[in-house]
Amino acid sequence: MKILGINGSPRGSRSQTLRLVQAVLDGAGSAGADVELVDICKLDIEYCNGCTVCYERGECVKEDDFAELYQKMLESDGIVLGSPNYINSVTAQVKTMLDRMADAIHCQMFIGKYGCAVATAGGSGADEVVAYLNGVLQTLGANTVGGVGVVLGGDPEAIVPAEGRAYELGRKLVRAIENKETYPEQERLHAEMLERMRALVMANKDRWHHEYEHWKATGRISE
Repeated sequence: MKILGINGSPRGSRSQTLRLVQAVLDGAGSAGADVELVDICKLDIEYCNGCTVCYERGECVKEDDFAELYQKMLESDGIVLGSPNYINSVTAQVKTMLDRMADAIHCQMFIGKYGCAVATAGGSGADEVVAYLNGVLQTLGANTVGGVGVVLGGDPEAIVPAEGRAYELGRKLVRAIENKETYPEQERLHAEMLERMRALVMANKDRWHHEYEHWKATGRISE
């Protein structure tokens, strides 16, 4: 079992978000998973320019580090996303990565995967960032098992119990993958997304050749 943790904080070794992502990975590792940590702020990931070539060919025109990171995601059973809250949202580095994943949403590439999210904040909004990141994972097709958000401005030591919760979240992630757990509300979302994306790809099948062929190969369309 492979669990990939992605830290979106630019603060390097001083990052409190890094502590939470690492705690999730430590918990997953203690439950038997093979874990890997990626600091996306050390990668060269360019902005999406909306050219839609990935819809047509299944590859991006940008020659940077995204393709390798995306391949790591596809090879993982579980994905942990972490970001501090910078003005009511994730960091620019996280958003830049996510904006490169429209093809993955159209093809629902994370079906069968599991994930979770962690976030830190100075004053507020940590839980909102957790909800956003888990929502992205679900939109990609993954099941999410929870998250840990912590506000540190008033109490820097709050990171310590939060690390404990993150550790247990990692163990919960492994159990969910092992047991192939399902969640009724998320199953409804997945069904709705499949229908929406199927209709979108079918409407553009004459242009989005890669996505249309992917859907045919998965057996979700037969036309």
